[in-house]
Amino acid sequence: MAEVRSQHRLGIALVVAAAIAWSTAPLFTRLLPYDSWTILFWRGLFGGGMIMVLMVLLQGRAGLRDLTRIDKNGWLVALFSTLAMIAFIPSLQLTDVSNVAIIIATGPFLAAALAWVWLREIPHLRTMLASIVALCGVMVIVGSARSGSDVLGIALACFMALAIAAMTVMVRRHKNTSMVAAAAMSNILGSVISIPFAHGIAGITGFDLLILAMFGCFQVAIGLTLFFLGSRLLPSGQAALISTLETPLMPFWIWVGFAEIPALRVLIGGALVMGAVIADIVGDSRTQR
Repeated sequence: MAEVRSQHRLGIALVVAAAIAWSTAPLFTRLLPYDSWTILFWRGLFGGGMIMVLMVLLQGRAGLRDLTRIDKNGWLVALFSTLAMIAFIPSLQLTDVSNVAIIIATGPFLAAALAWVWLREIPHLRTMLASIVALCGVMVIVGSARSGSDVLGIALACFMALAIAAMTVMVRRHKNTSMVAAAAMSNILGSVISIPFAHGIAGITGFDLLILAMFGCFQVAIGLTLFFLGSRLLPSGQAALISTLETPLMPFWIWVGFAEIPALRVLIGGALVMGAVIADIVGDSRTQR
């Protein structure tokens, strides 16, 4: 029992760290004056390469063997991850950011629903209530933003949220299967698919290449690796809930990098999201004890 509690706490710490890594995306994007597909190509290339390096460092030759022995479950996870990354970019271009942010915030509900249908994993009432509070917090953050009405953009955002939820449940279901290799493959697939649509691949400057390398290695590679390792140790709904910490942390990095003070609504919404996640983690710790 003590080992189970320890593994659970480790899972929470890993997913929190993954959310922190993911939240740096706006900072890197602001620094890069290129089209989204060019950024996706280089980010995926560096991200996939970094994950492979991490596999070798952590597992040695066994890590390389995992890359060549990805089973159908690993390929499904890689496919879901790739589809989510690809749908995210055009969804932001076709509809308002506020629509995309609210749809992403439904992730805990989608993951919990899929886990209940697929794994018969009944979500804890505390986690569901915390998810509702977190969703309210995200709606406060984006509430005064300009609304969009493009149906295709909204449909792509819904598709992305569903793909992320399915990926989370797949990782949980097959927790004894190495999914880090699938994370590497998803980045490589994303880079390959973006080639026909990218217009500035060859026009990258040396400094921007360094920014792209940091973007791929930290935000993508470390974020995905930590999330895959942590979500296999947690209920799917809880892992998705903790990952919503990404939303209120995004304005923090913009404040650090560009001295842009967040609006009051951002602070209030961020407090709701972080309070919901912290309440769920504290309640979970008490339940474990």
